[in-house]
Amino acid sequence: MQDQARRLMWHGVLLFFLGLLTGIMLLVLGSVWAQLRLATRTLNATFWLALYGTYANWFFTLLGAILGTKALTPQAGAGFTATRLSEIVVGTGLVTLATVMVIVCIILLVGLSGKAPASRTS
Repeated sequence: MQDQARRLMWHGVLLFFLGLLTGIMLLVLGSVWAQLRLATRTLNATFWLALYGTYANWFFTLLGAILGTKALTPQAGAGFTATRLSEIVVGTGLVTLATVMVIVCIILLVGLSGKAPASRTS
């Protein structure tokens, strides 16, 4: 019984740490924001994509744990049987958030490269 309590605490700290990493990503993005040389529309799109990606990461990971999905996270869903619809919803969410975060990183690399025109005033 004590071993299970320790394991629960270990996993709780791990999840807390992973949540911090998502928040840290937004903090880092906020700190480099002024250095980005991107058009205003691109900055606005990047802002919303980054928010979607980070919140979707939290939400779909939590939803997958609650529903016991394992198609894209086999270790997290070990021992559970989720419905096909649950697997589709969580899988689609995880794929879209991964795609969005890759796009955000590419936009950031372009914006930090100095090759993009600086067309915003603020």
